[in-house]
Amino acid sequence: MVSQHNPIRVFVSHLWDGDDDYHRVFEFLESARNFYYANCSKPDRRPAGGKEAEREELRAQIAASEAVILLASQYRRGSELLEFQGNFAKAADKPVILLQSFGGTGPIAKHLIAIADETVDWDERALIDALRRQARHEETTRFDTIEFKLD
Repeated sequence: MVSQHNPIRVFVSHLWDGDDDYHRVFEFLESARNFYYANCSKPDRRPAGGKEAEREELRAQIAASEAVILLASQYRRGSELLEFQGNFAKAADKPVILLQSFGGTGPIAKHLIAIADETVDWDERALIDALRRQARHEETTRFDTIEFKLD
């Protein structure tokens, strides 16, 4: 059960910078009521030593997580690095949630769709439910209440 003392450990894909969609994910997570998470992604900790050192740091960040959120919008800027993060997450048996580009414009790379356990739109509730399902296998059935006024 997700609680303040037992938050879901989340890794959000990054290209060693905090782009708008990266920050937007955390705005969604922060605004969710009764949802607790720990951020395992550290885009500000880019190691010196080149490509392999960067990959080793990414492996450590992903290994510490329970679920990985891949941002489809990062594909055009860094397809190789994004694919690496997704492939390592699958190899490490971490569930992958693919978050479509904000605004839902443009096609998503087939490779990203193939490695994702679940694909979601930019919707706070859909993202939180996907994290609960994929990271903790919690049932997320919710009911909406719609009130009608009868005359």
